[in-house]
Amino acid sequence: MEWLGQTLGGQSLLLPHGYCLTWNPSLLWTMVISDAVIALSYFSIPFALWYFAKKRPDIPYRWLMVVFGMFIVACGVTHIFDIVNIWQPSYWASAYAKAFTGIISFATAIALWCIMPLALKAPSAQNLKVLNQELARSHAELESRVQQRTAELTSALNQSHRLSEALDHIPAFVYIKDTSGKYIYANRMTLDFFKCSADDLLQIDESKYFSAKTLSRIKEVEKRVLEGGEDTREEIEAITADDKKHTFLQIKTPIYESAVGRNIGGLCGISTDITDLKNAEISLRIAATAFESSDGMLITDADCAILQVNPAFTAITGYSAEDVVGKNPNILSSGRHDRLFYQALWDRVNTTGTWCGEIWNRRKNGEIYPERITISEVKDNDGKVTNYVSVFTDISESKASSEQIEHLAFYDPLTNLPNRLLLLDRVRQAFSSSNRTGKKGALLFVDLDHFKVLNDTLGHSTGDLLLKLQAERLSHCVRAGDTVARFGGDEFVVVLEDLDRNATEAAAIAEQIGNKILATLHEPCQFGTHQYQSTSSIGITLFNGDEHEIEDLLKQADISMYQAKKAGRNTLRFFDPAMQEKLSVRASLESELRYAIEKHQLALYYQVQVDDNHRLIGAEALIRWIHPERGIVSPVDFIPIAEESSLILDVGHWVIDTACLQLAEWAKSAEKKHLMIAVNVSAHQFRALDFVQSVHQAIDLHKIDASRLKLELTESVILEDVDEVIAKMHALKALGVRLSLDDFGTGYSSLSYLKKLPLDQVKIDQSFVRDLAYDPNDAIMVKTIIDLANNFRINVIAEGVETELELEILKDYGCRLYQGYLFGKPVPIEKLQFSAI
Repeated sequence: MEWLGQTLGGQSLLLPHGYCLTWNPSLLWTMVISDAVIALSYFSIPFALWYFAKKRPDIPYRWLMVVFGMFIVACGVTHIFDIVNIWQPSYWASAYAKAFTGIISFATAIALWCIMPLALKAPSAQNLKVLNQELARSHAELESRVQQRTAELTSALNQSHRLSEALDHIPAFVYIKDTSGKYIYANRMTLDFFKCSADDLLQIDESKYFSAKTLSRIKEVEKRVLEGGEDTREEIEAITADDKKHTFLQIKTPIYESAVGRNIGGLCGISTDITDLKNAEISLRIAATAFESSDGMLITDADCAILQVNPAFTAITGYSAEDVVGKNPNILSSGRHDRLFYQALWDRVNTTGTWCGEIWNRRKNGEIYPERITISEVKDNDGKVTNYVSVFTDISESKASSEQIEHLAFYDPLTNLPNRLLLLDRVRQAFSSSNRTGKKGALLFVDLDHFKVLNDTLGHSTGDLLLKLQAERLSHCVRAGDTVARFGGDEFVVVLEDLDRNATEAAAIAEQIGNKILATLHEPCQFGTHQYQSTSSIGITLFNGDEHEIEDLLKQADISMYQAKKAGRNTLRFFDPAMQEKLSVRASLESELRYAIEKHQLALYYQVQVDDNHRLIGAEALIRWIHPERGIVSPVDFIPIAEESSLILDVGHWVIDTACLQLAEWAKSAEKKHLMIAVNVSAHQFRALDFVQSVHQAIDLHKIDASRLKLELTESVILEDVDEVIAKMHALKALGVRLSLDDFGTGYSSLSYLKKLPLDQVKIDQSFVRDLAYDPNDAIMVKTIIDLANNFRINVIAEGVETELELEILKDYGCRLYQGYLFGKPVPIEKLQFSAI
């Protein structure tokens, strides 16, 4: 040991493992090569064992060789370290390698001894041989069973395929769902409904095809099937691919997992589209209801033998079903229609399949009645007629009502003469006849004179009696082909046709008939104890074909009738074209007058009124129409038109309002605030219910002194209902308005008004003033008016004063107020002179 610790040349004599081998290279390389070969062998053996175990999975405990291989790998690692230690000596590395190998060897040994008892249980070769024989026999039996099962499955698959093909051709939705409600099978019709393939069944979203209510019902039913195992049958509605609502009959039954078990594995459903069936059912119900309707119904076979009738048929015809079944419908024939009528009827049915119209038939009691009937063919799928259906309604009452309605529509209910509507049609026919024959016709407009007086005195019932009597008389005055119509109220129109080609001769015939009418209508009429003698006025116009429009013709006759009235009544007049031109101008003026106010075409001219010292006391407002084309239109031309058309209300209101506005302007001047304005008020305007109120509103609006406004009333204002007139006048006086009676002396009872009416002034009419200096009667009238007025303490103003002589006479008679051209003509406000005249 001591020797081993000595040094050689200053180095330790204790050499590392294998170092001495460097003294003998052959020995060294022998050990290196041997360790390398051993290591490579150790490494290759485990791969061989692993490869064998991998390829022979049938050998029991084959992985023991893999475990043994891991031990050999560890040994190989040890030899690798031995080689390294030769070149890089390290006792610690060698020790670690040996320890690793020892651990692996120990673990391998323990594993082998633990697994060995199991390995010993592996069968021997003899046992394996026996086992192989049994396996071979089992394999043969199994192969036989597999072949048998394969044959069975093949047969089942063939049957399933045929069943699937059969289900695909069934005109119903067939499907199978699992317990979660997912589709696991669906026939072709179902797949087409959901627009999907068999692979997409699990992704079907039923909410796209069923309403929430329907889907909830479906889920509820499927729950009963899957949980309760009951079969269900019900109807649901769904929207199909054609976007139409269809009705389906659903039958659902549970599917069990085995024939003996009661576990439900899903459900099978069959849904049939019964939309057509439901519609047919509805149609049948409707048909049954219709068959029980109030319309008579009769059904025959193709040979027209009656098969069935409904209760309404019996109610209408009186024939029971027993009376007519098996017989031909011609038992109902009335005899009013000939053979050609029925032939045309059946030709129509055979050509178009139906005929509809009115026909006369006979009831069982022999009564003939009209009916509205429809006859229709019923054909089978081959287009062959199998039945005829007749539906009819008794139109006796409706036909009578229609005739009555038609009569009421074209005839006057009081006189039973044609009314205006039928008259216009008769005139058109007369035009056509005149055109065709060249003969002239005439239209007579007949108006009963003073008919309103008769109505007011004897009552409307007596007026109706007169109209009926005169209508009957009129009808006897004309020829058979002529027309007498009631045009309205007490107006009648007579249309005379085929008079003569010569206008003069035609007019003579028309005049002769017209005189006959005048004489006949003038005959006395007896109404109880009252005898009444009526007169009439007749206007006549001739026509020739379509020379005139009907309305123009009626207007011409109406114009000439009014000319007859102006001529004294109880006479006739022919139409004068010049007269029509005058009336046309009048109508045009009326139309334009309606817009005169809003277009500011009306204006007030003022004519001064003075006292006996020629001092200005006021002015009379006189309306003028400043027409853009006609110039200044005189009140004489348009005031009568305004009176007749009620435009006078608007015009009168404008005049009073404008006069009040002018008074308001004068009130601003000390020189003019004492002046008055006189305004003419028409009878129509004064009678308006709101006249006093409208005057009051104008006064308040312009805030004027009401005593500066003077309203001039004519005697026509008080001709009717004097008490009401006096009440209104007192109401106006209460407002402060002054009242003047215009044109005094021209009426029948002018003097009596002075003691009844609350007047402030009377105006002497200019017709008396005009001839005052030359006519003693006018002088006496003027003097009397002035004296009476002074006695009643009513001041007097004379209008129409044009000469100094007239003025002097009026002064001598006691008149102190004047108006006329002597002092000034009517002028616009801007030209009115306010200085002393």
